[in-house]
Amino acid sequence: MKILLLEDETMLNDAIVEFLKAHNHHVHPFYEGKDALKAAKDENYDLLILDINVPNIDGLSLLEFLQKEKIATPAIFISAMHGMEEISRAYELGCYDYLKKPFHLPELLLHIKKIDELLGVRDKQHIRLSPRYSYDKREKRLLFDNLPVPLSKRQMQIIHLLAVNQGNVVDFEMLRHYVWDDAIIDNAVIRAEVSRLNKSLKESFIQNIRGVGYRVER
Repeated sequence: MKILLLEDETMLNDAIVEFLKAHNHHVHPFYEGKDALKAAKDENYDLLILDINVPNIDGLSLLEFLQKEKIATPAIFISAMHGMEEISRAYELGCYDYLKKPFHLPELLLHIKKIDELLGVRDKQHIRLSPRYSYDKREKRLLFDNLPVPLSKRQMQIIHLLAVNQGNVVDFEMLRHYVWDDAIIDNAVIRAEVSRLNKSLKESFIQNIRGVGYRVER
């Protein structure tokens, strides 16, 4: 897994990096929140490991900022803060696990393996959409015969939403929220954008569910 680590204790940061690298994980270490937030926005990580009490931007605020940017990277918190307020907020923000310090490094590895199995990061990085189209979740790009397809930002957001919900109907409200940031727009505007996207594709894989939304079959 490609992991972002935010931990301001140098010795613990170094120990985690060395241990996880020995178990074939790629770890990018950070010691303060501002740099970690920029990296989390600029790169596609499989997992975030976040301390809470760090300089500049704390781990909880970092995850909240990412949510506002609609970046939903799985997160594990590692913290000496044991209060229910911090733990509750972490889970409210969508973290997958909360590990209280001090902990043993093999314990952290078990939590990472659990998330890896749950999300199937390695096995499901590429989602097959049609015989020749696939979607790369890590890089967030549409591929045709394994080559990137140039799309507008809005069209790519539509593809992303359909791909990660493959097999399920993505209704107009979901599209309005994710792609148009809850703007007050008519369903006809959404239909027109999806229609333009469909016409640009060499293989049709977006199904129109009349009056409801769209779906990509598994």
